[in-house]
Amino acid sequence: MAHISEFFGHLATDKSEAAIRAAEDKHCPYLGETCVKRLSDGTISGACALKPATSGPVICCPIRLYADDYRIIRDVADRAFGPGMAFVPGPRARLESKKLGRPVVGVFGKRWGGELRLPQRQGVGGYFVDWVLALVGPDAGLVEFVAIEVQTIDTTGNYRASRLGLLEPSRRIVNSTAGLNWENVNKRIIPQLIYKGQVLQREEGCKKGLFFVCPTPVYQKVMTRLGGQAGLTTVHLQPAAITFLGYDYAVDAAAVQPGASVPLALEVEHTTTVYKLQERFSNIELPEANVYRNAIKIALGEV
Repeated sequence: MAHISEFFGHLATDKSEAAIRAAEDKHCPYLGETCVKRLSDGTISGACALKPATSGPVICCPIRLYADDYRIIRDVADRAFGPGMAFVPGPRARLESKKLGRPVVGVFGKRWGGELRLPQRQGVGGYFVDWVLALVGPDAGLVEFVAIEVQTIDTTGNYRASRLGLLEPSRRIVNSTAGLNWENVNKRIIPQLIYKGQVLQREEGCKKGLFFVCPTPVYQKVMTRLGGQAGLTTVHLQPAAITFLGYDYAVDAAAVQPGASVPLALEVEHTTTVYKLQERFSNIELPEANVYRNAIKIALGEV
């Protein structure tokens, strides 16, 4: 059981004119245009985050992480190339660098410089990452680059009842059958990070590795599955590095003014290697011996 806690960029509890208008217009404040998140029937979703019954809100839309004018992109660039770099759409980076007489960061990704054309893996885009940041100089051209993967969490069930409640003039908060698909951490997210990290480690120009941006609760689930952050050796940025950046709400909902969006803050940062990630993922923790036998004996009344 969960309900939508953030809808078209505004808290579900926000009944301001701005919140109501955003829902009416289906407007995403982080893109500055119509929300692109869709339900299975094509209906515009508008759900930025869900609030499960037993935990705090969890961001479920990747676009929500692009708040503050794609701040996460700048956070990565600051760590990889140094602060204060100019950002330009990727295809224009060489020209802009020559014009300015200094290096710039060329951004390749949706609504920026477009996605890079990469070879497909067995008919699918298994190599693709969400963003590539290329450091481009006026004379040297491409100096180096880093890749960014952005993930939130998929949902199970559906939140249609919750969505319909928030579309009413009273903006009712209604529980729904929706839940969070944490099993995707094991089945999809970690294997993808390992595979893409290994691909990038072989790239001559990728000197700082892969950056993984996610909500803090997703980061915590990943760390739980891997046996805790302490088991993932901390390293400096390097070709085989994977850097986790976990973001969550910077302030409590009660501190947010009506009509305003909740700001995000970088809460956790940890750099390890793809090899350590793979080692920990493969290190399955087994239960004590005879758990089946003991369960049967209890069921038979022998214990």
